[in-house]
Amino acid sequence: MKSLSNLYRLNPGVDQIRTIKYQLANLLTKLHKNHVVQSRCKQTFGLTVRKRNNTFDCSRPLSYSVIRQRKLVLGIETSFDDTGAAVVDDDGNVLGDALESQTKVHVEFGGAKPDVAMKIHKQNIRPVVDRALCDANVSLKDLDAIAVTTKPGLEPCLYVGLNYAKELVAKSGKPMIPIHHMEAHALTVRMIHKVDFPFLVLLVSGGHALLTVAQGVDDFLLLGKGLDNAPGDTLDKVSRSLNLKVLPECQGLSGGAAIERVARGGNHKAIPFSSTSLGQPNCDFSFSGIQTSAKVRIEAIRKKHNLTEEDIIPNVSDFCASFQHGVMVQLLRRLQRAFLFCQQKGITSKQPTLVVSGGVASNQILRCGFEAVCAESGYNLVCPPPSLCTDNGIMIAWNGMEKLLHGTGIEADPQSLKAVPTKVLASCPIGESVREELVACQIKLPKSKPLHTRLNSIYTAEEPDSQNGL
Repeated sequence: MKSLSNLYRLNPGVDQIRTIKYQLANLLTKLHKNHVVQSRCKQTFGLTVRKRNNTFDCSRPLSYSVIRQRKLVLGIETSFDDTGAAVVDDDGNVLGDALESQTKVHVEFGGAKPDVAMKIHKQNIRPVVDRALCDANVSLKDLDAIAVTTKPGLEPCLYVGLNYAKELVAKSGKPMIPIHHMEAHALTVRMIHKVDFPFLVLLVSGGHALLTVAQGVDDFLLLGKGLDNAPGDTLDKVSRSLNLKVLPECQGLSGGAAIERVARGGNHKAIPFSSTSLGQPNCDFSFSGIQTSAKVRIEAIRKKHNLTEEDIIPNVSDFCASFQHGVMVQLLRRLQRAFLFCQQKGITSKQPTLVVSGGVASNQILRCGFEAVCAESGYNLVCPPPSLCTDNGIMIAWNGMEKLLHGTGIEADPQSLKAVPTKVLASCPIGESVREELVACQIKLPKSKPLHTRLNSIYTAEEPDSQNGL
């Protein structure tokens, strides 16, 4: 019995294991950084250190030919409707970046068309990669690895980037690092901000809504996911129903960006958009109900005023502001439950951090909402700049760099690698799922009034958009 009790004392609990895991993940990052810095110093200054009479002498002067060879990774992104490529170094510097967006094309089609997107990717992939390498002033032989998005996304689009990466790997002999698109979004922030593990991540885009805890470079806990329509897709479809693309100020904008533009100065309380999913004790997202409600209301307004589908409805600014607010409230209430769960399970640190990324995170009103819920719950909010929230090659290259520095994720057989589309990853899109454990906790949300008070201050500070006059 004594030996058993000693063994029990030696076995750490779940909380201790998590703490140790986070400490190791952060320590690995620091060790790799220190190793890079030390080797960089030796190579930069070209020093041969010799001990002479208890003093140290540097036998070689600085010369350009001995400048340290930094690690370089090329990233390739073609998961959806943007062809992106970038080269980053081990210090987070973006040396070359090229991006060709298909947004305007798909706006005309009323949404992304996989066959059209694939065709455009094929036209763009080579010149985009060449431009990134040219801007970085490097060639294939200078790279340490080639990172490419292999999941999730539109299958035809994924294969354009993957197949081209295979060509480059076969030609150069460089290692390939397959990248999970959403994990790349989650970790991009570490390229420009000091964010230690663990931290909470909300990823919101045209194809995804995910709430996860990043515990390491390739270690995630899934708290919640989208059950139906993604928030970005929902905003796009409602924008299409409103026919916002005919407005001069919305020309060339995505549906979500158009709603944000038209909503400026609108009354977010004009039309009550509530979410039926908020009563469930989980962190999953469902936007099909609010989308259907919006379409029904639009049809009713058009019928009342004898308008066609081509016409802009009256008070469209109020409609957009109210709908945008309804989408935001669901996101914020899910975050509140995630905060409480992480606190209860000891998952977060003493100074917890929320990272919000993805295309929808570029919406400035939503960002203000994230700031409000974080301020109320004692979280530090960190968001990548808007240019890094949408799909790009930089995030793929950086995720590849982090994996390279940690010695993980390098593909043993690149030529046999296959892409994994979004629909295949629907059951558990990122990391280990703890959604059932979260539901079992039956966490009750705090009263919404304090949060709504904070949110009201966002709109009172917002100036009406003098351009749209809607």
